[in-house]
Amino acid sequence: MKSFFTTPKAALALAIVAVSGLSACQAPAKKTESAVAAPEPVKTQRLMRESGEGLYEMVYSTATKSLFVASAQGFKDVNGGMIYRLDPATLNVKGETHTDLKNFGMAEDDNGQLFYTTNTLDGGVSKVDARSGKVLQRLMFKGKDKDGDPIGAREVLFHKGELFIGGVADPGFISVVNAQTMTLKTRIQNAGKWVTGIIYSPLTDRVYAANGGGEILVINPHSHKIEKRLTANDGKEYLFLNLAEDPATGRLFVTDDSKAKATLVFDERSGNVIKRIEGDALGIKFNARRNEIYISQRESKKVLQLDATTYAVKNSWSFETHPNSLLVSPEGETLYVTLKQDFNKDNSTKGPDSVVRIAL
Repeated sequence: MKSFFTTPKAALALAIVAVSGLSACQAPAKKTESAVAAPEPVKTQRLMRESGEGLYEMVYSTATKSLFVASAQGFKDVNGGMIYRLDPATLNVKGETHTDLKNFGMAEDDNGQLFYTTNTLDGGVSKVDARSGKVLQRLMFKGKDKDGDPIGAREVLFHKGELFIGGVADPGFISVVNAQTMTLKTRIQNAGKWVTGIIYSPLTDRVYAANGGGEILVINPHSHKIEKRLTANDGKEYLFLNLAEDPATGRLFVTDDSKAKATLVFDERSGNVIKRIEGDALGIKFNARRNEIYISQRESKKVLQLDATTYAVKNSWSFETHPNSLLVSPEGETLYVTLKQDFNKDNSTKGPDSVVRIAL
């Protein structure tokens, strides 16, 4: 497997942010259930716009009816990043915020007035006003890795006035931040190797956090204690990345784009894996209104649309570049995708990244 931490620093960014694609080789399991053999794609209305370099996660501001996209900009001779404000219907750029740090993960507050973006390479998080686009506050976390670099702040979750931010360290940790004051409240320690995806479950009133050691941590958001650790328990090696949930059925979905190259479905009540969907998998979203699952396949350059009951592939969209982050619109009828370009040897990219709007 490729090392999770590589040099130069630009390569590190690709590894620790939410859209990382890790490649490895693994012998196929004897018995697999594959959903990757998709039928011929149907004609579905989609719109693609080039926006800029280094596009990562997105949020939809319900207050401003805008789509915000975090950008790290380039990694060669480029300082700082951008936050793009797009028209969610046309994907035209309606505003730009130039930031002195690079932006990666994104989370919206409850009313859409504010959103938060992780400054992964610098180990920080920024609060942004959704109406003006201005950075209002920022918190930089203390601590360095073994190479003397800041510990990466990967995914960010907003929940009841707190931010839960995964630290890419070994052992990893989760920083709990007061979102109003932007001060550190506590750290959830011993969170395993490299904390990756983080979501909240309204069904169980628990925070779920994935890590690079193949664990899903079950965290009490009131006590900030890890109560359980879910694993596949099948003897295979996993590097879990991103999470989604169907709260109506208590199913938890987690992707692995490393050795396993699969999406696992956990039963939250029993903690057991009830389904394995083969195929490279990076981003994942569940759409309750349409009872569908969406999976971005960075390596295969596809986005899959699955029936959430049967796991059958209903449709797929192919691209010339690499699908990464996904976002479902509030009404559940639109899927947004960021597309990444390949990197050259000098850490420049082969062109600008794009945002795709798919009418479901």
